[in-house]
Amino acid sequence: MPAPIVEPPVEPSAALPAAPTPDPARVLFRWPVRVYWEDTDAGGIVFYANYLKFFERARTEWLRAAGVQQQMLREQEGAMFVVADTALRYHAPARLDDLLTVTVALAERGSASMRLVQQALRGPTMLAEGHIRIGCVDHGTLRPRRIPRSIQRVLDAS
Repeated sequence: MPAPIVEPPVEPSAALPAAPTPDPARVLFRWPVRVYWEDTDAGGIVFYANYLKFFERARTEWLRAAGVQQQMLREQEGAMFVVADTALRYHAPARLDDLLTVTVALAERGSASMRLVQQALRGPTMLAEGHIRIGCVDHGTLRPRRIPRSIQRVLDAS
């Protein structure tokens, strides 16, 4: 399993106002992603919707690195996270065999949701940027609920 890298964020694009720019002092999580055939279109370029998959993997690994396992969250707390809103901007294409770095920065946390800024980079080049809002819902009813206090503490410490 690749090791996560924690370092300051790359400046997000000013063109996406969906979430506040993360404070550079906030910790940024980075996750490596290799581009495979299954990720590309017929031209060998990453299919646009697959960036959402890359972002999902990085968010999951960010939570796991913080000690939050989503299966246990569902089983022990009866809660789960769902994507409520996304806004993506594509800057440059990724291609077959590229090694990308996908980032996660917590921009804000409310009582039942959080806004994240995510980026897909190839070296220093930003390929795609997303502003994602994820909400906490009750596993059984899928109705919004507060993020469990144990998770709030983990997020506030990051």
